[in-house]
Amino acid sequence: MSAAARILIADDHAVLRSGLRLLLDAQSDLKVVGEAADGREAMKLAAELQPDLILLDLTMPGFGGMEALPVLRKTVPASRVLILTMHDDEGYLRQALHRGASGYILKKAADGELILAVRAVLRGEVYVHPSMTKALLDDLLPESSAEADDPWERLTDREQEVLTLVALGHTSAEIASRLSLSPKTVETYRGRGMEKLGLRSRAALVQFAMARGLLSENH
Repeated sequence: MSAAARILIADDHAVLRSGLRLLLDAQSDLKVVGEAADGREAMKLAAELQPDLILLDLTMPGFGGMEALPVLRKTVPASRVLILTMHDDEGYLRQALHRGASGYILKKAADGELILAVRAVLRGEVYVHPSMTKALLDDLLPESSAEADDPWERLTDREQEVLTLVALGHTSAEIASRLSLSPKTVETYRGRGMEKLGLRSRAALVQFAMARGLLSENH
């Protein structure tokens, strides 16, 4: 009989960790070997315990799971990481997978689905919560409709306005004055729009805007 897979749980809620331990330890092929309350503790215990799988929450006080993820992938490369989070968000999903996670499951998932995800990741597979697989399929499928698959069309009119003005070189204060918004609201629209487009810098936004012809004189 093969040894049970060794699991480290990293979540800042003690009650949730306790429930997960009971659920996982009830499986003959799984065993919880440690618990961490934040990202730094997770990194320390992972280095000590060398678990087969780390069940990692994304948002924890101080050093969160998203920050710990790339460090864990470097320091304990043999340990697979399954994200367990409340964030039903495509941006978080893409970022987690990009940083090396092998799976992404929501805390609202049924116990049976969590066990399924854990075993899939331990087998070397990638597991994504069913409600979020469409986001990944959209990235992979060829364009069937320019409008339907155009990321620019996913933005609201206000997000498009703000990002166009950012690409044209206007500051947040200038945009706020022009659109009768607060600078903070402008930053919110800018951040949300950039995330939807998958862009990380103004330079990338300018390149995107130029490709779309958004920097013409009528803007």
